[in-house]
Amino acid sequence: MISQKIYLVRHGQTDFNLQGIVQGCGVNASINAHGRLQAQAFFEAYQHIPFDRIYTSELVRSQESVDGFLKMGIPWQPMKALNEISWGYREGQRITPEEDAYYRSVLRQWQEGNTNIPIEGGQSPEEVARQQQPFLELIKTRKEDKTILVCMHGRAMRILLCQMLNYPLRSMDMFEHENLGLYLLHHNGSTFTVESYNNTRHLQRMNAAVEVKK
Repeated sequence: MISQKIYLVRHGQTDFNLQGIVQGCGVNASINAHGRLQAQAFFEAYQHIPFDRIYTSELVRSQESVDGFLKMGIPWQPMKALNEISWGYREGQRITPEEDAYYRSVLRQWQEGNTNIPIEGGQSPEEVARQQQPFLELIKTRKEDKTILVCMHGRAMRILLCQMLNYPLRSMDMFEHENLGLYLLHHNGSTFTVESYNNTRHLQRMNAAVEVKK
């Protein structure tokens, strides 16, 4: 029987996150100073885990967020399948009230089950789900990988969790996420289960130190 542990995290904070600018897959921004602190805190908390392989998206912010583990020489595979959804024409743009209203109207469509509708100029959740299939097939076939670290992006992570846990895509917003928040999943060969949900305990000491310095 297969028994795999999958440590699934979102990338660290970027300046675009702070500024309310849409990134998607078209903006390849680095993590900022706070994001590097988040990445270091995650590394310090989980460096003892014997990861067999690391998967990231092709975007630099996901790779920088697990750089401590990459420097350990753990086998690493960047994959397009883990890239963020394309937010179309809005990528690289600051969110205005008008843009926010449009975004929320599309989210309502998705929550109502119309997950084939793309954001204007971008992707739909169903397109992203299809894009993720090579990754899901890969981890199922690499049975020798018992412990896996995956770093990706917020909306794409919600879609991936729906697929892993057999939820309809309209339910994706139930999966909350924060920068460097951890979902720990177990895979027994046929079923994925969640053992830890958006765990940010590893960030608490860092956050407290940041508050003291203010």
